[in-house]
Amino acid sequence: MKNLAGLMKQATQMQAKMEAMQATLEAMNIEGAAGAGMVKVVLSGKGDMRSITIDPKLADPAEMEMLQDLIVAACADARTKLDAKAAEEMQKVTGGLNLPAGMKLPF
Repeated sequence: MKNLAGLMKQATQMQAKMEAMQATLEAMNIEGAAGAGMVKVVLSGKGDMRSITIDPKLADPAEMEMLQDLIVAACADARTKLDAKAAEEMQKVTGGLNLPAGMKLPF
């Protein structure tokens, strides 16, 4: 039973670390860019778009299709960076414990 109590204590500590990590991620802003920085998007740690910056040179109506494609690319870039940062933070919290794909903590 000592092992079970120790395991429960570790789980409680890990849950507290997870909550702190989630709060840290939520406070982060991750920037993605496309078109050599002509379009920039900032996402929150939850993946919500906070802002978008578009170089005025792209406002030409004839270039709208390219502008739309660059916005999508910038969002994808920011999301990729966000996912990588979240995975990095998760590694810190779990101490390298390899969790099965799709398993999320806290339980």
